This record gives sequence, C-alpha cells and structure tokens, in this order.
Amino acid sequence: MNLLVKGITIADPNSEFNQKTCDVRVEQGKITAISKNLTQTKEETVFEGKGAILSPGFFDLNCTIGDPGLETKEDIETGTAAGKAGGFTGLAVLPSTKPVVQSKGEVEYILNKAKGNLVDVYPIGAISRDLEGKELAELFDMKNAGAVAFSEGSKAISDDGFVSRALQYCLGFNGLLMLYPENKSIAGKAQINESKNNVLLGMKGIPALAEEMQISRDIFLATYHDAPIHISNISTAGSVAIIKKAKKDGVKITCDVAAHQLVFTEDLLNDFDSNYKVKPPLRIKADQKALLVGLKDGTIDAISSQHRPHEIEFKDVEFEIAAYGIIALQTVLPLLLQAGLDETTIVEKLSINPRQLLNLPVPTIKVGSEANFTIYNPTQKWEYNSANNASKSSNSPLLGKTLTGKVQLIYNNKQYQTYEQ
Repeated sequence: MNLLVKGITIADPNSEFNQKTCDVRVEQGKITAISKNLTQTKEETVFEGKGAILSPGFFDLNCTIGDPGLETKEDIETGTAAGKAGGFTGLAVLPSTKPVVQSKGEVEYILNKAKGNLVDVYPIGAISRDLEGKELAELFDMKNAGAVAFSEGSKAISDDGFVSRALQYCLGFNGLLMLYPENKSIAGKAQINESKNNVLLGMKGIPALAEEMQISRDIFLATYHDAPIHISNISTAGSVAIIKKAKKDGVKITCDVAAHQLVFTEDLLNDFDSNYKVKPPLRIKADQKALLVGLKDGTIDAISSQHRPHEIEFKDVEFEIAAYGIIALQTVLPLLLQAGLDETTIVEKLSINPRQLLNLPVPTIKVGSEANFTIYNPTQKWEYNSANNASKSSNSPLLGKTLTGKVQLIYNNKQYQTYEQ
C-alpha cells in the first residue's frame, strides 16, 4: 500500500535523517524516497505528520497472549490489535499458555496463526516442561521452529542446577534464557513491596532482597558458563546496581523494565485497587529514580509492556486473591512520555535494543529498506476507554483516564493502520 508521510520528524539513530523533518514515501512496502517537499502521486495516500515523530516500529519483549488455550484472556487477533494501537509492529509472546509453548508444535501453531498480520509475532518457548522448573523443554527443536528465546514468564526457577544446565545446553545453539528475578523462599506468599507502606496496609511485603539475590545467582551462573542471560522486568535500585557492575565486569547480561515501573509507585495501593497489583510489585520512589538513571546510562537495555490480560473475575475481587498484572500494550508510550523519556531513548529502548537482544533484523528509516515504522504525536491527548481498548481484557488502572502521547499510524508487512489524529 502506497503512502506519503508529509512533514514528519524522524527519530532513528541508525538513519542519516535522524532528527530531521522530511517527507517519507512508501511504495509496495519499501521506503523509496526521503526528502523535503515530495509531491503526491495518484496512487498514494497522504498522511500529514506535522508535530509527530516517525521511529522504527516498536517491539515488545514481554507480552502474554492466551492463545493457545486461554483465549478468553486474549487471543492473537485481539493481542495484535492492542499491539497495533500501542505502536508495536513486533511482539515476543511468552509461553504461559495452556498447553504451555514447550515444543515445536506450539511454536508452529503461533507462527501459523499470526501469519499475514501487520504485527510480527515471535514465540518465546518455555525453559521447562509445564513451567515446573524440573525437566528441560524441547529447547533446540523450538529454536529451529522459530522460538526467539526461552522463559518461564512471571515464574522464577529456584533450582540453581537446573538453570545451570539450561544455560550450558543453550550455548550449543545460541539460545537465550530470559529469567524472572525472584527468590521464592525470600518472597514467600507476600504480594506487595516490603516497606512502611505494607505495614500500614496490613499485608506481607516482598523485599528488594528477593529480586536482587536471584539476579546475583543468575550472574554467577552466566559467568561460570560464559553464557548470555537476560533478566526480565527488574524493579529495584539494588538490581540496577548489581547489573551495572556485572556489565562492567564483562558478564553477558541484559535486562528490561516494565513501563509502569517508571511511573507507578506503591503509594497507589492505598485504595487496594487490584489493577495496580503487579509482579514484581510497585516499589518506592527511590527505586523508580534508579530505574530511570539505569535506562539513561545503558544499564537497562530495553523497556517492555509486561502485558498481562485477565478476565474480570480474576481482577474484580479482593486485592489479596486478585491475579497479578495489567493490560499494557496501548499505554506503554504515554507512560514513557510521562516518565520524561525523549524520542531518542524511546526508540533505543523500545525499537532497536529489543530486536538486537533477540538477534532480529532492526528496521532502519532509509531509502530502500522495508517499511516498518511507528508514527506518534508526543503531545496529543486522548482518553483510554472501553470503546478504544483493543484488548479482550480490561484490567488496566488507566482506563477512563486522559493520557498524553498518541500513536497515529503504524506500517509493516506492506500494511498500515491509522488512528484518529
């Protein structure tokens, strides 16, 4: 589909047009011209990009879609629709389904189900059978079938020897483990951050120590095997410090942070709103500040949505029995802008680095390249509501709120989708 984008500011450090305002022409899925004052042809649609940013398409490292088996939470159609509305042209989906994505059959099912979509969907395979942390899943077969990494989702693996063997095995075929950082014996059955606040609320707290001890263990194992490792969804100042030192010491470690951890803090739990119940839990302002510093100095490699859809009966209940997680694909951009991130940081942490971590091609805004980009207006206000919520679930504390930062168009796979300007 042919498209002419007029007067758009390009944000792509790999492009010679980075930070320049230009017109961009797309013909048959390829960028064919980038210049000023391009003239519209009869065969193309014009998009006025004044005040907007064009960046390589966003990519999410940590997204849950219920297909197969849990489609009442989210299916591939609604998950990719939510992704599109949030500016994502690529989603790496976790194996926390029913059945678990643990063999090439489930990987192939997801790839076939998502074929032809504007949004590229990449399966992440399970590390262990049934996510039990006891027996290795079919890692090599899944990698050959198209799995881009291996994870247990939001479950931590307590067996040190099991993680050690998984790392050693993955070395043989360049597999990447993405590990959730929580020491279960320290965290126990607590559900919110350990602080003065958890005492006031009368609930047990998860100490930062639980996250930081687990990361330290994973660093020791990665060092021992000289293997790459990725830590998903870090949330504490101590985690940032530990990972920063490990990188300085030459450990092959990367990590990401969920967008909501950059804006939300534990103070929001005072009304026991279960839509703020996430894992890792919302922390204190000092942790949030450290996470932002870690993003800017390169310690934190990427930002993820940590999209976790749930049916209403799992969230519209007492806080202590509610499920963890929020739907997040459509609200990542507004949260990053609210956190004060500029377009350079956003494109690096949300478009470029996530793909590099998974050894996937990184889109570039240059003549001759395949068109894969997101256009957003960083100052446009919009209301996130039930009418424009593309997810099948509605467990978000931001529904009904006015947000700043609106995706206006995405283009990928010779398809584009526009949203109200």
